[in-house]
Amino acid sequence: MSTKQYVVFSIDGEEFGLSIENISSIEKMLEIFKIPNAPDYIEGLANLRSKVHTVFNLRKRFNLPSIEFDDDTKIIIVNTSSAEIGIIVDEVHEIVKVDEDQFSPMPSSLSNLKDRFLSGTAKVDDRLIMILDSEKVLSDKDAEDFVKAE
Repeated sequence: MSTKQYVVFSIDGEEFGLSIENISSIEKMLEIFKIPNAPDYIEGLANLRSKVHTVFNLRKRFNLPSIEFDDDTKIIIVNTSSAEIGIIVDEVHEIVKVDEDQFSPMPSSLSNLKDRFLSGTAKVDDRLIMILDSEKVLSDKDAEDFVKAE
């Protein structure tokens, strides 16, 4: 049986996971430079260790209300097939191990906006963690165009 590790983080009180294989680092909030005419969910650009990253705000990407960034707010630097991007999350909690029998793919009956960014769910103890597909965060044309422009 295969086991994967996921970084668990929260957005608007819900727990999400991202495969540790796709994560370069977890950073405190950085100075973000706005991009003119960018989609609302692209927060801007951040310079991290002399490398510029496009930073996505997952609250905005999921059409959730914005909140003020605080000490718990983190930027997760994620490797996708087309770029290394940053995603802003409310808080990072822990790293969990998930056996393949704890993972379930997303039901095909779910088609709302938030669900199109997910690859499945993981049942860990009495919790249900939604597994984020980092490729799908970039899936719309606006996002891909801005990331390629880096």
